Amino acid sequence: MPKRPPTLETTLVTIELLRRIPRKRRVTAAQLHQQLENAGIQRDLRTIQRLLDMLTEHFDIERDERSKPYGYRWKEYASGLALPMLTEQESLLLLLAEQHLRHLLPGRVMKSMEGIFLQARSELHGVAPDKPAHRWLKKIRVVSPTQPLIPPKIAPDVFESVSNALYADVWLDVVYHNAAGQCKSRSVMPLGLAQQGVRLYLVCRFEGYDNERTLALHRMVTAHMTARTFDRPPDFDLEKYDAEGNLSMGTGDYIRLSFCIDKRSGLHLRESPLSLQQQIVEQEDCLAVTATVVNTAQLQWWLNGFGAKVWNIQREVIPSTLLRHNLSQAQPTIGSSIPSTTTSTNQR
Repeated sequence: MPKRPPTLETTLVTIELLRRIPRKRRVTAAQLHQQLENAGIQRDLRTIQRLLDMLTEHFDIERDERSKPYGYRWKEYASGLALPMLTEQESLLLLLAEQHLRHLLPGRVMKSMEGIFLQARSELHGVAPDKPAHRWLKKIRVVSPTQPLIPPKIAPDVFESVSNALYADVWLDVVYHNAAGQCKSRSVMPLGLAQQGVRLYLVCRFEGYDNERTLALHRMVTAHMTARTFDRPPDFDLEKYDAEGNLSMGTGDYIRLSFCIDKRSGLHLRESPLSLQQQIVEQEDCLAVTATVVNTAQLQWWLNGFGAKVWNIQREVIPSTLLRHNLSQAQPTIGSSIPSTTTSTNQR
């Protein structure tokens, strides 16, 4: 790719500065410098200060010189540019994204967008209270399907280092407590970040090994990015890793699960099947359910949650030679017979 001429590079940096200068608060040159660095734009602080000096001369941008460091913002009467303005709908979208994607974006990326999120809040709060966009945030709620738990505490520098190392494909040096409470130190290759309920997990490979491990971020004492880069393993796929049950404390084994469930308790399985291969037979006192699923601890917890309303639980491990054919039957059905199984628990 041909290198951009210096004048174009300067223009692009200037546009990025204009996008990040707020209208209703002040921002310092150092803060703008940090935002640009987090966005991957490397310029020294003095260059940023010179560009800001130029912008105050040619645009309606004021510099507060009452104390150092100086603060910059668009003047109150300024029409501004189209770039720093947000509509009500755009502000609403950004605030929802900030709430729900906070732990799914690299810390560096989130920091680079702080100015935009602040502007979105300012724009939306300036909207009349009776406007639909203003009222929308009070009309929606994400509800947990399980007992709500308080998120475990994660050190801010740990999340930032982990997410930034994952973003840049560099090795991490971590110190963490395992489930047994033992303190370990490892160099790890970060491969994926997964949010399970209120918990965050790093999928990684330990240096010297070629298998995946899962580390809980709240158990990390420290995490430091190194200068060592790596090539992502071509045989690793996070979606497949999750589909095989590895993020639900499973071994990747598929089973043909069957059980009987109280009709009222099992109603939701008609609407939200366990798998595409699920079959339900309505009997006199229950629903007889069969489905092809990954055998995980999470599955067992789900079954245990029904107590005596689930019985005759049977599991049959599916040989790998039959798995592809079984999974190809992609439509959940109702009224089909249940195949025989070999392992039975929880007889009523």
